[in-house]
Amino acid sequence: MPEGHSEERHRQSRTAPERLSVAPQHFYRTAALPCPYLPGKIERKLVTELAGRHASAFYNELSRAGFRRSHHLAYRPACVGCAACVPVRIRVADFVESRSLKRIRHLNRDLLLRPIEADATLEQFRLFQRYQRSRHADSDMAAMTFGDYQAMVEDSPVATKITELRDTDETLLGAGLYDPLDDGLSAVYSFFAPEEGKRSLGTLLVLALIDEARRRKLAYVYLGYWIADSAKMSYKARFRPLEALDAKGWRRLVD
Repeated sequence: MPEGHSEERHRQSRTAPERLSVAPQHFYRTAALPCPYLPGKIERKLVTELAGRHASAFYNELSRAGFRRSHHLAYRPACVGCAACVPVRIRVADFVESRSLKRIRHLNRDLLLRPIEADATLEQFRLFQRYQRSRHADSDMAAMTFGDYQAMVEDSPVATKITELRDTDETLLGAGLYDPLDDGLSAVYSFFAPEEGKRSLGTLLVLALIDEARRRKLAYVYLGYWIADSAKMSYKARFRPLEALDAKGWRRLVD
C-alpha cells in the first residue's frame, strides 16, 4: 500500500484548488521541508481541513483532484519547480493480474484477510513499530507512540477501515488502512512483518483492496502518489493499467 504521511507538520499560508463543487474552504501551504523521496528536493503541500457534515463529500471530490488524507486533513503536493509526485489509481474493471501477482496470491493462500473497523490495537502498534524500525528507521513515524498510532488510525472524518492479514495461528502479519469513497477505495497506509519479505505482503494488501472494490462494485483503487525516480514507489507500477492525473485529467499511464 501507499506511503504514510501522518508525521508531516502542516504550516499555513493561503492558496486554493480549482473546480471543486463543494462550498468554499480554506486552503493553506505548508512550510518548505526536505523531500522524503527525492534527495536534494524541497517539498511543500496544499492542505485543507476535512470537517463538518460535508466532510465526506468534500473528500470524495478532493480525491478525484489528486488529494490524499492524513488524520482530518487533505493534502496534495505543491512543490515549486517539481511535479514528480503523480496521483495514480487502478481502474478496477480493466485490471488483469500478471503472472507475478498470481504467484503472490498463491504464495499467501494460507493467510486470512479480515476487514475490521478502524480501531487501533496494541498488537497492530507492535507490528507497526517493527515495520518502521526495519524500513523507515530515520523517519518521524519510527518514533510514534501508541497515542500517535491511534490518532493515525482513528482520527478520521470518514468511515475508514482496516484489512488485517493473519496466519493460521492468528498471528498478525500485516494491516492496511483505507478509506471508502463514492467511486472507489483510497489506500491510506500499510505495514507488515518485515521478516516476511518473500511473501510481498504490501502487494497482497493492494490486491485485497482491488478485491474489495470489485465486491462493492466501485470503479477505482486510489494508490496515492507515484514517483518515477523513487524506488519506494516502484511497486505501484505492477498494477496495470494504471491511471495518472495530470493537467488534462485522469489518463492511462503509458508503460
